[in-house]
Amino acid sequence: MMSCHLETTQLPVRRIVFPAVLFFVATVPGLCALRAGAAKVDVTPPRFPVISNCMFLERMADKAHAPLHAKALVLEEGSTRLAIVVVDSCMMPRELIDKAKEMASAKTGIPAERMLVSATHTHSAAAAMGCLGSDAEADYVEFLPKRIAAAIEQAAARLAPAKAGAASVDDFEDTHNRRWIFRPDKMKTDPFGNVTVRANMHPGYQNPDAIAPSGPVDPGLSVLSIQTQDGKPLAVVANYSQHYFGSPILHPDYFGVFSDKIAARLGAGEGFVGMMSQGTSGDQMWMDYGKPKSDITLEQYSERVTVRAMEALRKMRYRDAGPLAMAEARLTLGRRTPDAERLAWAKGLMAKMNGGKPQNQQEVYAREQIFLHEEPARELKLQAIRLGDWGIAAIPNEVFAITGLRIKAQSPLPGTFVIELANGAEGYIPPPAQHKLGGYTTWPARSAGLEVGAEPKITEAILQLLEKVSGRKRRELVETHGVYARTVLDSRPSAYWRFTEFAGPHAADATGKHRATYEDGIAFYVEGPESANFSGPQLNRAVHFAGGRLVSEVKPGKDYSVEMWFWNGLPADARAVDGWLFSTGGDALSIVSGKLRFGESQGEASVAIKTWNHVAFVREGNRVRVHLNGAARPDLETNAAGGNAGKLIVGGHADGKFNFEGKIDEVAVYPRALPAAEIERHYRAAGR
Repeated sequence: MMSCHLETTQLPVRRIVFPAVLFFVATVPGLCALRAGAAKVDVTPPRFPVISNCMFLERMADKAHAPLHAKALVLEEGSTRLAIVVVDSCMMPRELIDKAKEMASAKTGIPAERMLVSATHTHSAAAAMGCLGSDAEADYVEFLPKRIAAAIEQAAARLAPAKAGAASVDDFEDTHNRRWIFRPDKMKTDPFGNVTVRANMHPGYQNPDAIAPSGPVDPGLSVLSIQTQDGKPLAVVANYSQHYFGSPILHPDYFGVFSDKIAARLGAGEGFVGMMSQGTSGDQMWMDYGKPKSDITLEQYSERVTVRAMEALRKMRYRDAGPLAMAEARLTLGRRTPDAERLAWAKGLMAKMNGGKPQNQQEVYAREQIFLHEEPARELKLQAIRLGDWGIAAIPNEVFAITGLRIKAQSPLPGTFVIELANGAEGYIPPPAQHKLGGYTTWPARSAGLEVGAEPKITEAILQLLEKVSGRKRRELVETHGVYARTVLDSRPSAYWRFTEFAGPHAADATGKHRATYEDGIAFYVEGPESANFSGPQLNRAVHFAGGRLVSEVKPGKDYSVEMWFWNGLPADARAVDGWLFSTGGDALSIVSGKLRFGESQGEASVAIKTWNHVAFVREGNRVRVHLNGAARPDLETNAAGGNAGKLIVGGHADGKFNFEGKIDEVAVYPRALPAAEIERHYRAAGR
């Protein structure tokens, strides 16, 4: 017998102490042979009309436009058996899923803790749970667990020798960040009447009030493929971080269309089961709001994603061995319950509704406060699976792409993907920094009600589970230096912040000397200046300053230089006050009405909105000069007495007012005046 190993193909990327955590871990034998079985069961409601949830208000459907399914894959290696199930549902509560697992376990002997059951997140399915203005469809809640259990039972009955392969490709074209940062003078009002919304989803195409996405994109389209021993397609489990496309109700959306298309392209027989599971799409959508609206149909979109998935399948090589392992953890988290004032407001509004369904946003969120008040904590089930060198993480939440990227970066396994809305539906988990920016995905409700610190706790628990199933330590986050970064470091800066962090509160100094601190109002891990010269084959990362700033302990001294890349997010008419790129207590470089300016100098240089620019500020005695995009700007050169008594602040001023709005990256501080030739060499090193 051969030792357990599943070959992986990873294409180049172009870009706690827990309360009562309980682990269940499957054995990992040294030698093994893989068996697999797959099945799909129709879960279309047997009676109409039915409630459809996952919009603000309740909708009704009187027919199905396409069948809905529960699709199951059962894997076995030695004494370890587990099930992966994907259901055409917007979301399912843990209680419903637990019921289905208990039924299936009684029939198959597979332990409930070795079953992963997730929702695709089609917004066009029957309501398996209450959400915002919609209630659950009671008859369907009774019907669905039996059908999920039947899918697992049928898959387990079909176990046969099999082989598996896994691969991932990047698809940047078909998913984008849908949550955008708004101009500070164009903030929106939340359902509670407060102007708190600096970022929100679906701003509209090329909306002048919206500056940029508030986070990164997770482009990974991962594919796990199972074949029979003679090479016939048995099942495909794909994973992609794209919320949903949009379809008539009831309909499985692109998840179902993709599954049919992948079967057709593989020439698969009747027993084949295709699944598209939901990735970390809490802030992801197919629309690119930075470009004009594009007209594309559900059919066309599904075809594009299928073509990309086939690229992964064509590169795949198969092995008939594991190892196979699974672990589960339970984590109890608090909810953001209403204070006395908000609860009184909610009860008052509910009284006026007189038992009726919510009819507007305020009524929806008033009712949600009551639900949170009545259930102030939830227990989550988190899972990790290992199949060869691939890991699958399962989270019962709507997860932002930045969280998925971090889990993939730190997973101890070479290939990993994350299935969200698995084993429950506990709402959005924005990273803490995103909570500061407000918006729909932060408004307290069952759809987004967990404590502000939920995301880092869940991420840590998932990484622990991946360590458990792999028997390896997680990977450390390592900064990758390209030509530009190495050129800067060769010039011996006293501090160099590259802004590659997934989260605050600290910014790492590439020289290892001066850690700096982020203050509230920061969006992390957004795209920086584009060029492989910054971070090699990986995307260069930056931070978006949306009211925040970076405070360091560095005091530049008498002769010094500050160098950075910046991306101005505001048009010239947005404000007539300064947006500080940096200040030292005496010197300051700012953007005023779309123009770069030093202090009170009358000289100024126009900078285009939403483009990356390189700037170097140099003080030599009382002489100050500024270089823009590698060239000296005599119009900004001046005599000015030095006043560098304070510490360096990036993205703002010491008084905390008029902070810069936009992206900043690659900030370097030098204890000397950089000559013009050296500044130009740095700029050219970026590939410009």
